Amino acid sequence: MKLHYIKEPSLEFGRGSHVCPRAGITEYDVYDTRLKIRRERVLIGAVGTSDMLSKLHAWLDKCSQLIPPQANSRQPNLRVAFCGFRTDLGFRSELVIDEEITRTLSHSDINEIIKIKSWNERVDATVELYYRQAKFLAQNRVVDVIACVLPAKLYDCISKSDVSLVEESLEDKDEQDNDDLEVNFRRALKARAMHLGKPLQIIRETSLEPNSRGQQDDATKAWNLCTALYYKTNQTVPWKLSTNINRPSVCFVGISFYRSRDRRILNTSLAQIFDELGNNVILRGNPVDLGKKDRRPHLSAEQAFELLKRALIEYEIALDTSPARLVLHKSSKYSDEELDGFEAATREMRVRKIDFVTILDSDFLLLRGNDYPAYRGMHVEFDDNNHLLYTRG
Repeated sequence: MKLHYIKEPSLEFGRGSHVCPRAGITEYDVYDTRLKIRRERVLIGAVGTSDMLSKLHAWLDKCSQLIPPQANSRQPNLRVAFCGFRTDLGFRSELVIDEEITRTLSHSDINEIIKIKSWNERVDATVELYYRQAKFLAQNRVVDVIACVLPAKLYDCISKSDVSLVEESLEDKDEQDNDDLEVNFRRALKARAMHLGKPLQIIRETSLEPNSRGQQDDATKAWNLCTALYYKTNQTVPWKLSTNINRPSVCFVGISFYRSRDRRILNTSLAQIFDELGNNVILRGNPVDLGKKDRRPHLSAEQAFELLKRALIEYEIALDTSPARLVLHKSSKYSDEELDGFEAATREMRVRKIDFVTILDSDFLLLRGNDYPAYRGMHVEFDDNNHLLYTRG
């Protein structure tokens, strides 16, 4: 076993480079200030009750100014001041929200949903309530991103303590066949609104309350929300990895599997492709079945070939060239059929160097000798094929 430390990669910003996204934006501006076509106004459409919209207005107004870091923080390098979302510094843009691009929900509609006894039906009703208004904004108003603000009393009724409101792949949850996991508000609403072509930002009421207990400090919340809003708007680029001209161009592709919403299809494959600017494209593949041996979803050789070929074509269209190297990530082990299909696709698309990577959780724990966690970037090499990388410290 060998131990290595992988140095933090340098990130490029508008006027320089830095290893920290927050410090880089503050000192050197977002990367796309180098582009002449960028806009300086981000139009925030919003859906919520009148009081939720008022809180969103107030919070975005606060984010237009400097927010100092948490006093007496034990993590001063992590909990840094928010530079303010403004045109003369950092993001070099302003967040614009106005009554013309907001839709107000009635409290009576919210209360009617809360009275619904079935949790699944409450989630479905909430999705429908927000989707209708988001659809109106997307089709009838000029907006860059649509914020859906959830009152605390509604959030409490559609969330469960054992259910995280994040994307959950089949592989994350193994073989669970739980309807509660399937009917997840966040992914259900985003899936329903995907055809609208406008990104959604789901915001809890507690996230808009300054200095609220149990929440991150205000500066950290501002960084998280504003960076997300900026990234989701018109393919903007807050920062990008510094390019090493001596290294071949690399295409990163991640393969995931998801259960279809209509339950008619067991699993659907997705490929996410990242280009050199960090922009990404998601391709939906064909339905797949669980493997008989490991009960994991696997692609046939033909499905693997078609999905990866489409991914490489998307990369070629974006950069006008084929990648010299492909790094393919998957959260389950590769079957022989998948390897055959992927390798055939790379041969046809003239990609010479390929890395097949399986990413799994590990129970291995590395400590620094003082009960502190390992540094981010620590790399444990067990053998040629098995490695452990700390992406957080």
